[in-house]
Amino acid sequence: MRFIPFLASNARWLAGGFLLTFFSTVGQTIFISLSAGEIRAEYGLSHGAWGMVYMVATLASALTLPYLGPIVDRYGVRRVVLFVAPMLALAAVSMALSSHIVLLVLTIYLLRLFGQGMMPHTAYTATARWFSAQRGKALSLVILGHNAGDAIFTNLFVLLALAIGWRNGWLVAAAALLVTLPLIATLVAVDRTPRASDPVPRIVDARDWTRAEVLRDPIFYLAMTGIMAPGFIVTVALFHQVYLVELRGWSLEVFASAFIVWAIVNSVFTTISGQLIDRFSGLVMLPFVLLPLGAACILLGLGEAAWVPFAFMALVGLSNGLSTTLFGAILPEIYGLKHLGSIRALGVSASVLASAAGPGLTGYLIDAGVSYPGQLAAMGLYCGLASLVLLYVSVNVRRRNALDRLAT
Repeated sequence: MRFIPFLASNARWLAGGFLLTFFSTVGQTIFISLSAGEIRAEYGLSHGAWGMVYMVATLASALTLPYLGPIVDRYGVRRVVLFVAPMLALAAVSMALSSHIVLLVLTIYLLRLFGQGMMPHTAYTATARWFSAQRGKALSLVILGHNAGDAIFTNLFVLLALAIGWRNGWLVAAAALLVTLPLIATLVAVDRTPRASDPVPRIVDARDWTRAEVLRDPIFYLAMTGIMAPGFIVTVALFHQVYLVELRGWSLEVFASAFIVWAIVNSVFTTISGQLIDRFSGLVMLPFVLLPLGAACILLGLGEAAWVPFAFMALVGLSNGLSTTLFGAILPEIYGLKHLGSIRALGVSASVLASAAGPGLTGYLIDAGVSYPGQLAAMGLYCGLASLVLLYVSVNVRRRNALDRLAT
């Protein structure tokens, strides 16, 4: 099916998923960090204390996700959205009004749980169920909501914070989410069902596994070695960017300008990856998704030239564009659709744990005298080894699915 007719005939579901990922920006690190200076000043927190607050709250949200995530399996998408979105808005209001450190921890916990966790989780799970033959294409369009949120929401917040103060900026963010909520709920109120005009699926989903079965499956843990890597590595690279710039003698402004390259390449390959998944399947692509990220880490760890940040951002954008769509699409190929929300919550939780642990672990190694560029290069080598593991996963899952189909 051509792109424009596909977009037009599925606009309501694609728009609903897009808006969920767009407004999830409110709970993402890139948005919360815009208020970091004011938060530290008003609560009297050092950089280390603020980092600890953020890490503890994020870890707590990761541990909660496996218990909350399965609601996407038990209730309709509209009902889940009518719970998740107001909770994220409540967290934004709490950020605007809180004045005690305990409430701050609770606020960050809710922002991370419902913003980083449940909003995208709901969007990805619903989209994966609504689409089969065009799952990759649909997910790639929904995931573009993240890119739009990073570009639009964050810049609007900066302008609002300058004009009316950072706390009032959070109130406006909450209001925007609540005002848009009826539209989102309406868009996702009706589940999409297969149509006669849909192309014949090239990709056959696996049998429906339960979460208990998944937790006993060695393949799940092997797959996690790759799925957790982007969250860990990208968070580390961003968290320690000032330190790296100082080590290399680069300009922070020039390094920051390379994010434009990241945004462009990320958006392009998010769209391309959807087409590739629909054509070849996520399992076929799985062994290759970490290779650009590995090359990016080795380049950043060893390179000192002024062009290195731009090449790094291009490679990370390529890998992130591929991996975000792929990891959203591949679970049905491994474990089926019936318990997708419950199973996907495990993967999301693992990714959040990795993103929370990364800065603390690498910061400890830096304090212990371990070279940070050397750590980056080691992460690149890890991506290469993890790609071999993912190749094993890909081959064995395809063989397992074939045997299951023969048995039925």
